[in-house]
Parts: sequence; structure tokens; C-alpha cells
Amino acid sequence: MADTLEFSITGVDELLGKLFTVSDDVRRKGGRAALRKAGNIIVERAKRNAERVDDPHTGRSITANIALRWNGREFKQNGNIAFRIGVLHGAVLVDHPDLGVNAPTPHWRLLEFGTEKMRARPIMRPAMESSLNDVIHTFTTEYEKSLDRAIKRAQKRSTPS
Repeated sequence: MADTLEFSITGVDELLGKLFTVSDDVRRKGGRAALRKAGNIIVERAKRNAERVDDPHTGRSITANIALRWNGREFKQNGNIAFRIGVLHGAVLVDHPDLGVNAPTPHWRLLEFGTEKMRARPIMRPAMESSLNDVIHTFTTEYEKSLDRAIKRAQKRSTPS
């Protein structure tokens, strides 16, 4: 049921050239930070979309529950850096006594995908689709900056004083 988006980045030869000059550990740290910044763009747009459909008369807020989380499973299994963007407590479909801001908001799925009696008012998909170019640009520029810093640090260490 969950939609996933996978893509490859092409045309960034300069970035790929720098990747081979730094260690694997430095690549992952810089890549993780760059991917987090890029993912936050989608999170912010999803929160803006959620504000349109959040009911201010209830205590539960979809906007407050949208989060970016490290995907440790993907990293452990395949060594790929990955983050998950979604709604916290998204699969909770039981009655929850808490009506606070961060209480589970299972109704977000009904809004996102619609029902047979209600048209879909998506939150997450438009945020992802409309920000792809910004996400790719942010990722490549931030990753390149971190690699440049790592290369400079390595050159400083290797240069005799």
C-alpha cells in the first residue's frame, strides 16, 4: 500500500570524482547529513500540506506527527544511507485515549488515499513530487560541501608542519 520513490542521480561527475578521494566512513557521514537536509525539505512541505487539512477543533495534529527518521534497517542490510519520511503512529488504528497534539492520527491515511465515500486529499505525495528538484539540488550541494571539507581536513593532516 505504501508508495515508494526510488531514483538515481546522473550528471554529477564532479561529485562522483570527489567520492573516490575520501574514505567510506567520511562518505557515509557526509551523505547522511546531506540526505537529512534534503529530506527536511519534503517534511516542511508535507507539514504545510497537513495544515490545510488539520482540524483545529480536535487536539490531534497531523502536522505535529510528520517526521523524518533514520532507516537503520536499510543501512544494516544493504549499507545504503536512507531516511523514512512519514506520519508518526501512522499504522495505529485503535482508539487512543490521548487527544494531545502528538497523539496518534490514524485518519491521515483516509485523507491521503481517500475512501469510497470521500475523495483523496493527499498530504505526503504532493510534498514529495513537488520538491524532487529541490531535494536533489540540496543533496548534491550539501554532499559536495561535506566532501570538500573532508578533503581539506585530510590534506591538512597529510601535510608536514
